[in-house]
Amino acid sequence: MSIVMTIVSSARSDAEIVRAYLEASMVPDPDTAATYVKPGTTITFTGGRIFDHPRGPASFNAGRYKWVKKRMDRFDVCPGEDETIVYSIGTLYGEWPDGTPFEGNRYVDRFAVKDGLIVKMDVWNDSAERILQQRGIEA
Repeated sequence: MSIVMTIVSSARSDAEIVRAYLEASMVPDPDTAATYVKPGTTITFTGGRIFDHPRGPASFNAGRYKWVKKRMDRFDVCPGEDETIVYSIGTLYGEWPDGTPFEGNRYVDRFAVKDGLIVKMDVWNDSAERILQQRGIEA
């Protein structure tokens, strides 16, 4: 197998790891999601919140949304020498705590994957902007 084929194969499996993590997170099933994450991984969530286990974001989301899911539009994969960076890009949809539905809420998640496990995760989305707009605040 050539080096190029090895990188492509590895990158594909790294994207599959990220997809599986996100699918488990949307159930939400943080314990299954944790099987794709190296223990001690830093998860930097919206607003700079730091978590060390998928239970952290799941708990935060339970307070922010009645329910939320990701429409995963694409995965951008950047193979590196020691790790692969995988971006998941798409939109969020669901309901706010009061039951008001929403969709089209942009997100970008950045994952570092090494040796078949997620070793770092960063999360950005437009939820805070939308909450401000609901309250009549233009930021």
